[in-house]
Parts: sequence; structure tokens; C-alpha cells
Amino acid sequence: MYPQLAADRNELPRLLEAVQQHAAALLADLDERDVVPSVPVPPPTPLPAQGVGLEATLAEFAARWEPTLSASAGPRYLGFVTGGVTPAALAGDWMTATWDQNSFSSLDGAGQHLERESIAWLRGLFGLSGHHHGTFVSGATMSNTIGLATAREWLGERRGVSPAEDGVGGLGAVRVLSGAAHSSVSKGLSILGLGRTALIQVDTLPRREAVDPAALERALQEHEADGPCVVVASAGTVNTADFDDLRAIGALRERYGFWLHVDAAFGAFAALCPGYSHLVDGLDLADSICVDLHKWLNVPYDSAVQFTRRRDLQTAVFQNSAAYLGPLGDTPDTAHLTPENSHRLRAVAAWFTLRAYGRDGHREIVERCIACAHTLGDAIDSTPELRLLAPVRLNVVCFTLAEDPTAERLAALTGQLSDEVFLTPTVLDGVPALRAAFSNWRTTENDTRRVVTTLQGALHKL
Repeated sequence: MYPQLAADRNELPRLLEAVQQHAAALLADLDERDVVPSVPVPPPTPLPAQGVGLEATLAEFAARWEPTLSASAGPRYLGFVTGGVTPAALAGDWMTATWDQNSFSSLDGAGQHLERESIAWLRGLFGLSGHHHGTFVSGATMSNTIGLATAREWLGERRGVSPAEDGVGGLGAVRVLSGAAHSSVSKGLSILGLGRTALIQVDTLPRREAVDPAALERALQEHEADGPCVVVASAGTVNTADFDDLRAIGALRERYGFWLHVDAAFGAFAALCPGYSHLVDGLDLADSICVDLHKWLNVPYDSAVQFTRRRDLQTAVFQNSAAYLGPLGDTPDTAHLTPENSHRLRAVAAWFTLRAYGRDGHREIVERCIACAHTLGDAIDSTPELRLLAPVRLNVVCFTLAEDPTAERLAALTGQLSDEVFLTPTVLDGVPALRAAFSNWRTTENDTRRVVTTLQGALHKL
């Protein structure tokens, strides 16, 4: 055995304790770290022939790379829709790496069963019925793509062909209708050979990102001659956390017979809160659903879940025919449900945090994040130099400068904020803007007031 490897094996308990102490110190300081540090990235170095062992490697990582990393796990990283890692999820992720399970086959241990229990817990959390079957995947892009791949097979079923077996050539024209689809939907259509141009944007309601049901019905009528289509509904849009009326879309499906995919990457968590659960009323009607877990469940990247009512079509697409995997059976293993054969047991981190804090604990996280978003929204609304571009519907605050809201001026503003808070740029209805998304379990009202103070102070320097 290589000497450094053998030495690390023999000293593993002490070394793991050193890693634990280092990680604990980092987390203790996380709230006060620069959210986006201005330290220059170190120049690359060639890989040396001689290894230095774990202890020296940790020291080098801490010295060279840690000063350059963003505090994305911290309470004032409000860019994208990024969660942190709850203490239980962190422990679960450590155990995931410790056990190092490739959870793709029920022939090897109980990993598949642990994942199914976790899926059942999540299904109940989001108010879904037992008709929905789920699988852990890497993120919303993969979840949306799997939903669309299953929808593609459904389109083939309606046309008497199987794209999974014979390719997409027999499908003919494919239409995917949506009001404000996430960019990962177009990416998925490209991956699946359906093409980005298959996505047809339907008019949204005035000053909203939610689809206009009347416009959707007109689009369905217009493309009815093309045969069955796919509708992608949004349950929480990126810019303004807007929600399509899932009940109204479900009623249209009864008349027009389309496949309904719902992108509920973070919006599904509204189901936890009595005051906001109406936003996802009708989610269970969907044929397939995307939910990101490294957002509001606050488990480590990368983790998401996809649900579908047609697991038979999903396995038709993703089944892996190999003698060593055994037959499909009535309860397919994950090897037959996603593009991955190597399947990290992501369920452990989700299982840990769900078991540790339960529905009530995760509801408190969601409600606190929503309250923080409203606090920031109210502060922006009362600041003359700023303008809200949409009501705060859930956890996203979309705003801009009241005068001369150019991308350059907004970039200058965020540059002044970066030590204290990270916001992402966007464009809403042609107006350059900034968006703050609250989904981290660490974020409190104190953090939000700190963001407000920093933001208002920076405005005077523009």
C-alpha cells in the first residue's frame, strides 16, 4: 500500500477529528464571512508525483482555496434559490460518504428501501397521493428532463410508437406549451432530441409570470391538429415566485388530454404552510413533478426528486437491460428509473433532516424565509431610490432602481454589497433587476435587517 495512504488509514480517527474541528470552526464563523470574497483565485499548480497525506492536504486547501469560496451556505447568500445544510443533513451527508453506497440495485443492501421510505415522507410533505412514484436525482435540470422524457414516451404511446425503442423520428411535431418555463426545460428538450423550438411560450396574465388559462386554451385549440402535447406549469417562477393555476390547467387537461408536467423546484414547499398551501392546490393532478431538495429542504448539493404517475413509461425510457441487474419487477430499482447507473444514496441526508426536524421544523424554516422576504420587500417599497417589480408572493423579492435601472448601475450596486449579501441579476419585462431568494435555514430577521441597512447605505454611493 502507498505509504501515505497506509499512514492515513492508521491515523483515520485522529484525522477525521481534525476535519470535524476544522469544519465546525468554519461553520461557527459562517455568518460573519464575506459572502462573496474579493480574494484573487490562486493560480493552478501541476499535480506532484509525491502525495502529502490528508493532514497536509487539508492545510493546503484551507490556505489556498477556502479564502476564495463564497459563503453560499450562510444566511445572506440570497442569489439563485440556494439552501444551506441543516445540522442533521450535514451528518446525513457524512454518513452517505462513509457508507459509500451505489444505491442502484436492491440486490445490494437496503439502500433502495431507505430511498423509498424517504420518497414516501416527501410525498406526504408535498400533499401528493400514492399514485406518484419518486426517485432522487441530482437537481431540477435532471428532474425536469426525466419528466419530459416520460412525457415524450407518453406522446409516443398516443401515436403508436416508442421513442425509447425507435427514436424520436416517428413522433412528428411535438409541442410543449408553457407560460414562463425555467431554462432547464429548454435544455431538457435539447437533450431529448425534441429541440428547444418545441417550447411555445403562452401569454401570461397581465404583470404576472403565471400563464393565462384562457390563452393556454387558445394555444391548445390552435395546436390540436398536431396531436397530443405537453404543458409545463410553473409552481414558483424564478423571478417572482409566481404560480400557475394548477386546478384550472387540470380542468383543461380533462378536455384536451395533454401531459401535465409541473416544475415545483422550490414552490412545492408552499404546501407546508397553511397560509400558502393554496398556491400548490392541484399539484397532485400532475403527470410528473420536479422538486429541488438542495433549495428549501436544505440538504447538500446535489439533490432533487422527481415524481411521476406513469412509472411504467419512465422505466420504458430508462430501463437498463443487463443480466446482473435482474428483472424489472413491480418495484423497479433506480437503475431503471434515471439516466444514472451510479446512484449516490442522496436519500440519507434527506432522511436525516426530515427525521430530525419533522414537518413542523421544516414548516418553520419555510415560514421564516417567507417572513424575511416580506421584510425586505416592505423595506424596498419604502425606499424612494428602489422599486419593487412584483409583489412578494412567497420567498423571492424582485426589485430595481427607481431611476435609470441599467444593468451597469445594478452591477455597481451588487459589487458594493458583495461582502454582506449576494443577489443575482435578472430581467423582468425588459427591465434590468435584482432578485433576492430566501431559502436558507440560517437566515433570520436580523440578517434581513442587516441586508436592508447595507442596501440602503450602498445606494448613496451610486
